[in-house]
Amino acid sequence: MSATKYAQGKYTIADCDRCGFRYKRKVLKELVVNEAPTNLQVCPQCWEPDHPQYKVGKYPVVDPQAIMNPRPDRSFEYTGAQTASRGIQWGSNPLLGLQSSCTVGTVTVTIS
Repeated sequence: MSATKYAQGKYTIADCDRCGFRYKRKVLKELVVNEAPTNLQVCPQCWEPDHPQYKVGKYPVVDPQAIMNPRPDRSFEYTGAQTASRGIQWGSNPLLGLQSSCTVGTVTVTIS
């Protein structure tokens, strides 16, 4: 049996399967989704590369979060200046040094 022969089709036109406009057949590209051909021929404006998120889980990614044989932080066990310097610093208090009081009904609020 002889092999099937196809015409070259240098001058053939075809419709884009996505937008419907006519293009030369050799300009159209095949659309691929999740590395599988969809048998859709689309124009260069409608064509998009296969999205990288389809490949999530396909390749192993090792990202360990735990540390082997961890040791607790003992920096807070010291006394003296080291403890004060390692404490949490909350910044300055804008109300520090102000003394005011306000009475509302039977409730008295004093800021000092």
